[in-house]
Amino acid sequence: MNDGIPTPRGALTADRPLADLTWLRVGGPADWLFQPADVADLADFLHGLDPAIAVFPIGVGSNLIVRDGGMRGVVIRLGRGFNGIAFDGDRVIAGAAALDAHVARKAAEQGLDLTFLRTIPGAIGGAVRMNAGCYGSYVADHLVEARAVTRDGREVVLAPGDLRLAYRHSELPDGWVLTQATFRAERGDPAALAAKMADQLARRDASQPTKERTAGSTFRNPAGFSSTGRADDSHELKAWSLIDAAGLRGHRLGGAQMSEKHPNFLLNTGAATAADLEALGELVREKVRQTSGHLLQWEVIRVGEPALAG
Repeated sequence: MNDGIPTPRGALTADRPLADLTWLRVGGPADWLFQPADVADLADFLHGLDPAIAVFPIGVGSNLIVRDGGMRGVVIRLGRGFNGIAFDGDRVIAGAAALDAHVARKAAEQGLDLTFLRTIPGAIGGAVRMNAGCYGSYVADHLVEARAVTRDGREVVLAPGDLRLAYRHSELPDGWVLTQATFRAERGDPAALAAKMADQLARRDASQPTKERTAGSTFRNPAGFSSTGRADDSHELKAWSLIDAAGLRGHRLGGAQMSEKHPNFLLNTGAATAADLEALGELVREKVRQTSGHLLQWEVIRVGEPALAG
């Protein structure tokens, strides 16, 4: 043990830069980065960790801005011991580190429809945490149960009601780490499900800057729901439409830019700091408030401390 930090079986790294672990490629170091070997290793580590030390789990960093000063405490990143995918009848059991797209593809091969996950960036833990969804389907529509390790190292099973899932929202106590989720899926023809996902990907790539450094949708839709993908979908209270109406499509600040292709996507054009990205986001929020009266809420999670001045 080192300063209240137990010695685990998994990898524990001090002063680990986090920029390369996020899709936006920004952010300072974590005091500690812990990559547990398995659930037992995670539980033992959290049980032995000084309760005063903060814990923050990250997935693949697809929906995250880590500020330039980095993060105090322990950042936990689940890896190979947490990415399994299994099937039981109409149920799909996925580790929290399994990629959403991979779960959708594997389920489709089994004739199980979780196609809504195919275009959602990130891993299953984050999808549950944010009640991710698109095309009118959400995690909440399919979740049977989730498993987690508590901040004090207990393994628990959570019913959907325990998480209080809502649009881009769940309630999970600080320091708890989701480890697995079980979904119920409708049956479908594997070839038809594959075709459906191919269509979704084509539509996404046509409308979103998927080749850029981005973190997905930056702000939640004031409408309170995701795009349905249907022809009758209303864009009146979509974040992108409000940003566009405020004249901020393509707007730049330092190395940060609101995408020309989809104005609700915040981009790192190559040399952005976390401060650039967050400042541009706040500028957008204020301009949209002035032009529409709507105060956009961040969908991208921002964590850590700003860089020290000087």
